[in-house]
Amino acid sequence: MTSDWRDATARSPDSEKLVVAKAWVVVVADGPGAGTRLELGGGSATRILVGTGPACDLKLEDREVSRRHVSLEITQQGLRVVDLGSTNGTTVNGVAVRDAFAKPGDVVKVASTTLRIEAGGPRAVKLPTETGFGRMLGASEAMRRLYPVCARLAATRVPVLIEGETGTGKEVLAEALHEASDRAGAAFVVFDCTAVPPSLAESTLFGHERGAFTGAIASRKGVFEEAHGGTLFIDEIGDLELSLQPKLLRALERSEVQRVGSNQWVKVDVRIIAATRRDLDREVQAGRFRDDLFFRLAVGRIELPPLRERGGDIALLTEHLWKALGGKEGAIPHDAIQRFEDYPWPGNVRELHNAVARLLALGEVGVGDVSPLERSLGSELDVSQAVSGDVIERVLDADLPLARARDCVTKEFERRYIERVYSRYGGNVARAAAASGVARRYFQLLRARHRGT
Repeated sequence: MTSDWRDATARSPDSEKLVVAKAWVVVVADGPGAGTRLELGGGSATRILVGTGPACDLKLEDREVSRRHVSLEITQQGLRVVDLGSTNGTTVNGVAVRDAFAKPGDVVKVASTTLRIEAGGPRAVKLPTETGFGRMLGASEAMRRLYPVCARLAATRVPVLIEGETGTGKEVLAEALHEASDRAGAAFVVFDCTAVPPSLAESTLFGHERGAFTGAIASRKGVFEEAHGGTLFIDEIGDLELSLQPKLLRALERSEVQRVGSNQWVKVDVRIIAATRRDLDREVQAGRFRDDLFFRLAVGRIELPPLRERGGDIALLTEHLWKALGGKEGAIPHDAIQRFEDYPWPGNVRELHNAVARLLALGEVGVGDVSPLERSLGSELDVSQAVSGDVIERVLDADLPLARARDCVTKEFERRYIERVYSRYGGNVARAAAASGVARRYFQLLRARHRGT
Protein backbone atom coordinates (compact mmCIF):
# COMPACT_ATOMS: atom_id res chain seq x y z
CA MET A 1 0.00 0.00 0.00
CA THR A 2 1.31 3.44 -0.86
CA SER A 3 2.56 5.75 1.85
CA ASP A 4 2.22 8.87 -0.29
CA TRP A 5 -0.28 11.24 1.34
CA ARG A 6 -1.09 12.64 -2.09
CA ASP A 7 -2.90 9.53 -3.38
CA ALA A 8 -6.35 10.51 -2.14
CA THR A 9 -9.29 9.57 -4.34
CA ALA A 10 -12.37 11.79 -4.24
CA ARG A 11 -15.94 10.61 -4.04
CA SER A 12 -17.98 12.56 -6.58
CA PRO A 13 -21.74 12.42 -6.01
CA ASP A 14 -23.75 14.48 -8.48
CA SER A 15 -25.17 16.77 -5.86
CA GLU A 16 -24.57 20.18 -4.38
CA LYS A 17 -25.11 21.70 -0.99
CA LEU A 18 -26.39 25.19 -0.29
CA VAL A 19 -24.37 27.15 2.27
CA VAL A 20 -24.80 30.71 3.47
CA ALA A 21 -21.67 32.74 2.80
CA LYS A 22 -20.84 36.11 4.33
CA ALA A 23 -20.11 38.86 1.85
CA TRP A 24 -18.12 42.08 2.17
CA VAL A 25 -18.38 45.13 -0.06
CA VAL A 26 -15.59 47.59 -0.86
CA VAL A 27 -16.84 51.01 -1.95
CA VAL A 28 -14.72 53.78 -3.46
CA ALA A 29 -16.00 56.56 -1.21
CA ASP A 30 -13.72 59.36 -2.36
CA GLY A 31 -11.29 59.86 -5.23
CA PRO A 32 -11.31 58.89 -8.91
CA GLY A 33 -14.01 56.30 -9.56
CA ALA A 34 -16.06 57.29 -6.49
CA GLY A 35 -19.13 55.11 -6.17
CA THR A 36 -17.49 51.97 -7.59
CA ARG A 37 -18.43 48.87 -5.58
CA LEU A 38 -16.81 45.44 -5.48
CA GLU A 39 -18.03 42.42 -3.54
CA LEU A 40 -15.86 39.83 -1.81
CA GLY A 41 -17.10 36.45 -0.66
CA GLY A 42 -20.65 35.27 -1.03
CA GLY A 43 -19.65 33.28 -4.07
CA SER A 44 -17.21 35.93 -5.34
CA ALA A 45 -13.46 35.99 -4.82
CA THR A 46 -12.33 36.02 -1.18
CA ARG A 47 -9.11 37.91 -1.96
CA ILE A 48 -8.71 40.90 -4.27
CA LEU A 49 -5.95 43.24 -5.35
CA VAL A 50 -6.37 47.01 -5.34
CA GLY A 51 -4.13 49.20 -7.49
CA THR A 52 -3.62 50.66 -10.94
CA GLY A 53 -2.12 47.58 -12.61
CA PRO A 54 -3.95 45.33 -15.09
CA ALA A 55 -3.93 42.36 -12.68
CA CYS A 56 -5.92 44.25 -10.03
CA ASP A 57 -9.52 43.32 -9.28
CA LEU A 58 -10.32 46.86 -8.14
CA LYS A 59 -8.48 49.04 -10.61
CA LEU A 60 -8.10 52.65 -9.53
CA GLU A 61 -7.23 55.69 -11.65
CA ASP A 62 -5.47 57.54 -8.84
CA ARG A 63 -1.92 58.34 -10.01
CA GLU A 64 -0.64 58.18 -6.44
CA VAL A 65 -1.78 54.55 -6.09
CA SER A 66 0.82 51.85 -6.83
CA ARG A 67 0.32 49.18 -9.50
CA ARG A 68 -0.29 46.63 -6.77
CA HIS A 69 -1.07 48.76 -3.76
CA VAL A 70 -2.95 46.60 -1.26
CA SER A 71 -4.65 43.21 -0.99
CA LEU A 72 -7.96 42.63 0.81
CA GLU A 73 -8.76 39.12 2.00
CA ILE A 74 -11.64 37.59 3.95
CA THR A 75 -10.37 35.70 7.00
CA GLN A 76 -11.87 34.37 10.21
CA GLN A 77 -10.53 37.45 12.04
CA GLY A 78 -12.06 39.96 9.63
CA LEU A 79 -11.04 41.58 6.37
CA ARG A 80 -7.28 41.41 6.20
CA VAL A 81 -5.63 44.52 4.73
CA VAL A 82 -2.05 43.99 3.52
CA ASP A 83 -0.03 46.84 2.04
CA LEU A 84 2.09 45.38 -0.78
CA GLY A 85 5.03 47.73 -0.36
CA SER A 86 3.20 50.66 -1.93
CA THR A 87 4.89 53.99 -2.54
CA ASN A 88 2.37 56.17 -0.71
CA GLY A 89 1.15 53.79 1.97
CA THR A 90 -2.15 52.47 3.33
CA THR A 91 -4.14 53.52 6.40
CA VAL A 92 -7.07 51.98 8.26
CA ASN A 93 -9.13 54.60 10.12
CA GLY A 94 -6.22 57.01 9.82
CA VAL A 95 -3.56 54.62 11.17
CA ALA A 96 -0.75 53.61 8.81
CA VAL A 97 -0.65 49.82 8.44
CA ARG A 98 1.29 47.10 6.69
CA ASP A 99 -0.86 44.18 7.81
CA ALA A 100 -4.11 44.78 9.69
CA PHE A 101 -7.73 43.70 10.01
CA ALA A 102 -10.73 45.84 9.13
CA LYS A 103 -14.39 45.50 10.01
CA PRO A 104 -17.59 46.88 8.48
CA GLY A 105 -17.67 50.65 8.77
CA ASP A 106 -13.88 51.04 8.67
CA VAL A 107 -12.21 53.35 6.18
CA VAL A 108 -9.17 52.23 4.22
CA LYS A 109 -7.18 54.92 2.47
CA VAL A 110 -4.80 54.06 -0.37
CA ALA A 111 -2.78 57.10 -1.33
CA SER A 112 -5.48 59.78 -1.87
CA THR A 113 -8.35 57.35 -2.59
CA THR A 114 -10.72 56.41 0.23
CA LEU A 115 -12.35 52.98 0.42
CA ARG A 116 -15.22 52.19 2.76
CA ILE A 117 -15.71 48.65 4.03
CA GLU A 118 -19.32 47.47 4.27
CA ALA A 119 -21.01 44.24 5.29
CA GLY A 120 -22.79 42.61 2.39
CA GLY A 121 -25.92 40.56 2.82
CA PRO A 122 -25.68 36.78 3.26
CA ARG A 123 -25.53 34.80 0.03
CA ALA A 124 -26.72 31.27 -0.63
CA VAL A 125 -23.88 29.55 -2.45
CA LYS A 126 -23.95 26.12 -4.06
CA LEU A 127 -20.94 24.03 -3.11
CA PRO A 128 -20.16 20.54 -4.38
CA THR A 129 -20.36 17.70 -1.86
CA GLU A 130 -17.19 16.00 -3.12
CA THR A 131 -14.53 15.18 -0.56
CA GLY A 132 -11.73 15.85 -2.99
CA PHE A 133 -10.51 16.71 -6.46
CA GLY A 134 -8.36 13.95 -7.90
CA ARG A 135 -5.42 13.54 -5.54
CA MET A 136 -6.55 16.41 -3.33
CA LEU A 137 -8.55 15.42 -0.27
CA GLY A 138 -10.70 17.70 1.86
CA ALA A 139 -14.37 18.08 2.73
CA SER A 140 -14.11 21.49 4.41
CA GLU A 141 -15.98 24.44 2.96
CA ALA A 142 -12.66 26.14 2.20
CA MET A 143 -11.61 23.22 -0.01
CA ARG A 144 -14.98 22.55 -1.62
CA ARG A 145 -15.09 26.15 -2.83
CA LEU A 146 -12.00 25.37 -4.91
CA TYR A 147 -13.18 22.21 -6.66
CA PRO A 148 -15.45 23.83 -9.29
CA VAL A 149 -12.64 26.26 -10.18
CA CYS A 150 -10.18 23.36 -10.41
CA ALA A 151 -12.51 21.43 -12.69
CA ARG A 152 -12.93 24.40 -15.02
CA LEU A 153 -9.18 25.07 -15.15
CA ALA A 154 -8.37 21.40 -15.77
CA ALA A 155 -10.57 21.50 -18.87
CA THR A 156 -8.51 24.36 -20.36
CA ARG A 157 -4.89 24.81 -21.34
CA VAL A 158 -4.33 28.20 -19.73
CA PRO A 159 -1.40 28.68 -17.32
CA VAL A 160 -2.29 28.28 -13.63
CA LEU A 161 -0.62 29.82 -10.60
CA ILE A 162 -1.09 27.93 -7.31
CA GLU A 163 -0.30 29.86 -4.14
CA GLY A 164 -0.12 28.66 -0.57
CA GLU A 165 2.07 28.01 2.43
CA THR A 166 4.67 25.27 2.46
CA GLY A 167 3.10 21.85 2.84
CA THR A 168 -0.42 22.76 1.69
CA GLY A 169 -0.26 20.42 -1.31
CA LYS A 170 0.55 22.68 -4.27
CA GLU A 171 2.30 19.92 -6.23
CA VAL A 172 -0.55 17.55 -5.41
CA LEU A 173 -3.05 19.98 -6.90
CA ALA A 174 -0.85 20.47 -9.96
CA GLU A 175 -0.83 16.71 -10.54
CA ALA A 176 -4.60 16.59 -10.04
CA LEU A 177 -5.11 19.31 -12.65
CA HIS A 178 -2.86 17.45 -15.08
CA GLU A 179 -4.62 14.13 -14.50
CA ALA A 180 -8.06 15.74 -15.04
CA SER A 181 -6.96 17.38 -18.30
CA ASP A 182 -6.76 16.11 -21.86
CA ARG A 183 -3.00 15.79 -21.31
CA ALA A 184 -3.32 13.14 -18.62
CA GLY A 185 -1.62 10.50 -20.76
CA ALA A 186 1.42 12.70 -21.45
CA ALA A 187 4.36 13.70 -19.28
CA PHE A 188 4.10 15.61 -16.02
CA VAL A 189 7.52 17.20 -15.49
CA VAL A 190 8.59 19.05 -12.35
CA PHE A 191 11.13 21.89 -12.18
CA ASP A 192 11.83 23.10 -8.63
CA CYS A 193 13.40 26.56 -8.63
CA THR A 194 14.84 26.01 -5.13
CA ALA A 195 16.49 22.67 -5.96
CA VAL A 196 18.57 23.72 -8.99
CA PRO A 197 21.71 25.88 -8.56
CA PRO A 198 21.32 29.27 -10.31
CA SER A 199 24.25 28.46 -12.61
CA LEU A 200 22.40 25.40 -13.95
CA ALA A 201 18.84 26.74 -13.97
CA GLU A 202 18.89 27.99 -17.58
CA SER A 203 20.26 24.74 -19.04
CA THR A 204 17.85 22.69 -16.89
CA LEU A 205 14.92 24.71 -18.18
CA PHE A 206 15.86 25.04 -21.82
CA GLY A 207 18.53 22.38 -22.39
CA HIS A 208 22.09 22.75 -23.69
CA GLU A 209 24.34 21.67 -26.53
CA ARG A 210 27.56 19.74 -26.16
CA GLY A 211 30.42 22.03 -25.18
CA ALA A 212 28.12 24.92 -24.23
CA PHE A 213 29.91 25.17 -20.87
CA THR A 214 32.42 23.27 -18.80
CA GLY A 215 31.02 19.82 -18.06
CA ALA A 216 28.54 19.80 -20.95
CA ILE A 217 29.90 16.62 -22.50
CA ALA A 218 26.70 15.88 -24.42
CA SER A 219 23.60 17.65 -25.69
CA ARG A 220 20.65 17.52 -23.35
CA LYS A 221 16.97 18.42 -23.46
CA GLY A 222 15.59 20.84 -20.93
CA VAL A 223 12.38 20.34 -18.97
CA PHE A 224 10.36 22.24 -21.60
CA GLU A 225 11.28 19.70 -24.25
CA GLU A 226 10.79 16.80 -21.82
CA ALA A 227 7.26 18.05 -21.10
CA HIS A 228 6.34 18.45 -24.77
CA GLY A 229 2.69 17.48 -25.19
CA GLY A 230 2.16 17.40 -21.43
CA THR A 231 2.43 19.63 -18.36
CA LEU A 232 5.42 21.44 -16.88
CA PHE A 233 5.07 22.20 -13.19
CA ILE A 234 7.39 25.01 -12.08
CA ASP A 235 7.57 24.84 -8.30
CA GLU A 236 8.51 27.86 -6.17
CA ILE A 237 8.43 30.18 -9.17
CA GLY A 238 8.93 33.12 -6.79
CA ASP A 239 12.53 31.94 -6.23
CA LEU A 240 13.47 32.04 -9.92
CA GLU A 241 16.44 34.30 -10.59
CA LEU A 242 15.37 37.71 -11.91
CA SER A 243 17.79 37.39 -14.85
CA LEU A 244 16.03 34.21 -16.02
CA GLN A 245 12.51 35.58 -15.81
CA PRO A 246 12.48 37.34 -19.22
CA LYS A 247 13.76 34.14 -20.88
CA LEU A 248 10.98 32.15 -19.24
CA LEU A 249 8.46 34.77 -20.34
CA ARG A 250 9.69 34.52 -23.93
CA ALA A 251 9.35 30.73 -23.85
CA LEU A 252 5.77 31.04 -22.57
CA GLU A 253 4.75 33.68 -25.10
CA ARG A 254 6.34 32.07 -28.17
CA SER A 255 6.03 28.38 -27.19
CA GLU A 256 9.64 27.83 -28.17
CA VAL A 257 12.97 27.49 -26.40
CA GLN A 258 16.61 27.90 -27.30
CA ARG A 259 19.14 25.54 -25.80
CA VAL A 260 22.22 27.06 -24.18
CA GLY A 261 24.95 27.14 -26.83
CA SER A 262 22.53 26.86 -29.77
CA ASN A 263 21.19 29.33 -32.32
CA GLN A 264 18.15 27.20 -33.13
CA TRP A 265 14.68 27.58 -31.66
CA VAL A 266 12.71 24.47 -30.74
CA LYS A 267 8.90 24.56 -30.76
CA VAL A 268 7.26 23.12 -27.63
CA ASP A 269 3.66 22.36 -26.71
CA VAL A 270 3.57 22.64 -22.93
CA ARG A 271 0.85 23.49 -20.40
CA ILE A 272 2.37 25.50 -17.53
CA ILE A 273 1.36 25.20 -13.90
CA ALA A 274 3.43 27.21 -11.43
CA ALA A 275 3.39 27.34 -7.64
CA THR A 276 4.82 29.56 -4.94
CA ARG A 277 4.85 29.97 -1.19
CA ARG A 278 5.75 33.64 -1.62
CA ASP A 279 3.35 36.56 -1.89
CA LEU A 280 4.01 37.33 -5.55
CA ASP A 281 1.97 40.52 -5.43
CA ARG A 282 4.43 41.86 -2.87
CA GLU A 283 7.39 40.46 -4.83
CA VAL A 284 6.20 42.27 -7.98
CA GLN A 285 5.77 45.52 -6.07
CA ALA A 286 9.29 45.13 -4.63
CA GLY A 287 10.77 44.57 -8.10
CA ARG A 288 11.88 41.00 -7.37
CA PHE A 289 9.41 39.43 -9.81
CA ARG A 290 8.47 40.69 -13.25
CA ASP A 291 4.96 42.08 -13.55
CA ASP A 292 4.58 40.80 -17.13
CA LEU A 293 5.63 37.27 -16.15
CA PHE A 294 3.21 37.26 -13.25
CA PHE A 295 0.43 38.46 -15.55
CA ARG A 296 1.26 35.67 -18.02
CA LEU A 297 1.29 32.94 -15.35
CA ALA A 298 -1.74 34.00 -13.31
CA VAL A 299 -4.38 33.49 -16.01
CA GLY A 300 -5.85 30.95 -13.61
CA ARG A 301 -5.08 31.57 -9.95
CA ILE A 302 -5.77 29.24 -7.03
CA GLU A 303 -4.87 29.90 -3.40
CA LEU A 304 -4.73 26.77 -1.24
CA PRO A 305 -5.83 27.43 2.35
CA PRO A 306 -3.54 26.42 5.23
CA LEU A 307 -4.62 23.37 7.21
CA ARG A 308 -5.55 25.50 10.23
CA GLU A 309 -8.32 27.11 8.12
CA ARG A 310 -9.72 23.81 6.85
CA GLY A 311 -12.25 23.12 9.60
CA GLY A 312 -13.20 19.45 9.82
CA ASP A 313 -10.46 18.14 7.51
CA ILE A 314 -8.01 17.01 10.22
CA ALA A 315 -9.88 13.82 11.14
CA LEU A 316 -10.57 13.00 7.48
CA LEU A 317 -6.93 13.43 6.48
CA THR A 318 -5.68 11.57 9.55
CA GLU A 319 -7.86 8.55 8.74
CA HIS A 320 -6.70 8.56 5.13
CA LEU A 321 -3.01 8.89 6.01
CA TRP A 322 -3.28 6.22 8.70
CA LYS A 323 -4.67 3.69 6.20
CA ALA A 324 -2.26 4.77 3.44
CA LEU A 325 0.68 4.17 5.79
CA GLY A 326 -0.54 0.65 6.62
CA GLY A 327 -2.52 1.24 9.79
CA LYS A 328 -5.60 -0.81 10.59
CA GLU A 329 -8.92 0.88 9.94
CA GLY A 330 -10.51 2.29 13.07
CA ALA A 331 -7.36 1.78 15.17
CA ILE A 332 -6.33 5.43 15.57
CA PRO A 333 -6.38 6.47 19.25
CA HIS A 334 -9.26 8.89 19.80
CA ASP A 335 -7.15 11.21 21.94
CA ALA A 336 -4.58 11.45 19.11
CA ILE A 337 -7.17 12.82 16.69
CA GLN A 338 -8.33 15.26 19.38
CA ARG A 339 -4.75 16.46 19.88
CA PHE A 340 -4.32 16.78 16.12
CA GLU A 341 -7.48 18.89 15.85
CA ASP A 342 -6.26 21.23 18.60
CA TYR A 343 -2.89 21.86 16.90
CA PRO A 344 -2.37 24.79 14.44
CA TRP A 345 -0.19 22.83 11.94
CA PRO A 346 2.33 25.44 10.79
CA GLY A 347 3.78 22.78 8.46
CA ASN A 348 0.31 21.97 7.06
CA VAL A 349 -0.53 18.58 5.49
CA ARG A 350 3.12 17.59 5.18
CA GLU A 351 3.55 18.01 8.92
CA LEU A 352 0.36 16.03 9.54
CA HIS A 353 1.71 13.19 7.39
CA ASN A 354 4.88 13.06 9.47
CA ALA A 355 2.88 13.14 12.70
CA VAL A 356 0.66 10.24 11.59
CA ALA A 357 3.73 8.25 10.49
CA ARG A 358 5.30 8.79 13.90
CA LEU A 359 2.08 7.82 15.66
CA LEU A 360 1.88 4.60 13.65
CA ALA A 361 5.55 3.69 14.06
CA LEU A 362 6.20 4.77 17.64
CA GLY A 363 2.77 5.19 19.19
CA GLU A 364 3.61 8.83 19.94
CA VAL A 365 1.63 11.90 18.97
CA GLY A 366 4.22 13.86 17.05
CA VAL A 367 2.73 17.30 17.70
CA GLY A 368 3.26 17.43 21.41
CA ASP A 369 4.73 14.84 23.74
CA VAL A 370 3.11 16.45 26.77
CA SER A 371 5.42 16.45 29.74
CA PRO A 372 4.40 17.40 33.29
CA LEU A 373 5.90 20.83 32.69
CA GLU A 374 3.90 21.33 29.48
CA ARG A 375 0.73 20.33 31.27
CA SER A 376 1.40 22.84 34.04
CA LEU A 377 2.40 25.53 31.54
CA GLY A 378 -0.49 24.95 29.14
CA SER A 379 -2.31 27.55 27.06
CA GLU A 380 -4.54 28.41 30.03
CA LEU A 381 -1.53 29.69 31.97
CA ASP A 382 -0.18 33.06 30.96
CA VAL A 383 3.43 34.20 31.15
CA SER A 384 3.01 36.13 34.38
CA GLN A 385 1.84 32.96 36.12
CA ALA A 386 4.55 30.84 34.56
CA VAL A 387 7.37 32.92 36.01
CA SER A 388 6.22 32.22 39.55
CA GLY A 389 8.30 29.03 39.62
CA ASP A 390 11.73 28.09 38.32
CA VAL A 391 11.17 26.36 34.98
CA ILE A 392 14.47 24.51 34.91
CA GLU A 393 13.91 23.11 38.40
CA ARG A 394 10.45 21.94 37.41
CA VAL A 395 11.86 20.20 34.34
CA LEU A 396 14.50 18.50 36.48
CA ASP A 397 11.85 17.40 38.94
CA ALA A 398 9.88 15.83 36.09
CA ASP A 399 12.72 13.30 35.60
CA LEU A 400 12.63 13.49 31.80
CA PRO A 401 15.26 12.19 29.34
CA LEU A 402 17.81 14.84 28.38
CA ALA A 403 16.42 15.47 24.87
CA ARG A 404 12.85 15.86 26.14
CA ALA A 405 13.90 18.08 29.04
CA ARG A 406 15.97 20.32 26.77
CA ASP A 407 13.08 20.57 24.32
CA CYS A 408 10.68 21.60 27.10
CA VAL A 409 12.94 24.41 28.29
CA THR A 410 13.57 25.62 24.74
CA LYS A 411 9.88 25.64 23.87
CA GLU A 412 8.98 27.51 27.04
CA PHE A 413 11.68 30.12 26.39
CA GLU A 414 10.48 30.51 22.79
CA ARG A 415 6.87 30.88 23.91
CA ARG A 416 7.72 33.58 26.47
CA TYR A 417 10.06 35.39 24.08
CA ILE A 418 7.50 35.57 21.28
CA GLU A 419 4.71 36.82 23.54
CA ARG A 420 7.02 39.32 25.27
CA VAL A 421 8.23 40.94 22.06
CA TYR A 422 4.73 40.82 20.57
CA SER A 423 3.39 42.68 23.59
CA ARG A 424 6.29 45.15 23.60
CA TYR A 425 5.40 46.29 20.08
CA GLY A 426 1.71 46.55 20.78
CA GLY A 427 0.69 43.60 18.64
CA ASN A 428 2.43 44.93 15.52
CA VAL A 429 3.65 41.69 13.93
CA ALA A 430 5.95 43.36 11.41
CA ARG A 431 7.83 45.36 14.08
CA ALA A 432 7.96 42.42 16.49
CA ALA A 433 9.38 40.15 13.78
CA ALA A 434 11.98 42.74 12.79
CA ALA A 435 13.06 43.17 16.41
CA SER A 436 13.33 39.37 16.73
CA GLY A 437 15.45 39.10 13.60
CA VAL A 438 13.05 36.70 11.85
CA ALA A 439 10.70 36.91 8.90
CA ARG A 440 7.16 38.15 9.61
CA ARG A 441 5.53 34.92 8.38
CA TYR A 442 7.85 32.79 10.54
CA PHE A 443 7.04 34.97 13.56
CA GLN A 444 3.32 34.43 12.88
CA LEU A 445 3.85 30.68 12.63
CA LEU A 446 5.67 30.67 15.97
CA ARG A 447 2.84 32.59 17.62
CA ALA A 448 0.24 30.24 16.12
CA ARG A 449 2.16 27.19 17.26
CA HIS A 450 2.49 28.37 20.84
CA ARG A 451 -1.12 29.52 21.02
CA GLY A 452 -2.11 26.02 19.97
CA THR A 453 -0.13 24.25 22.71
